[in-house]
Amino acid sequence: MTVYDDKKIQSLVKKLTKLPKPKTEPGKTYDKTAPQRGADENEIERDKFFKEMKRREF
Repeated sequence: MTVYDDKKIQSLVKKLTKLPKPKTEPGKTYDKTAPQRGADENEIERDKFFKEMKRREF
């Protein structure tokens, strides 16, 4: 391997080993002083359901 290939492999390894950014907690917060609420499975399901219902027309 050439020096160029080694550098390219090192940069790829470095890129692939980066940790992904942690995701923010779901839910809208309009007041920064309000306590953060944790999302449970029911809340996630409910949000998906209401988003789907908004798209439908009756």
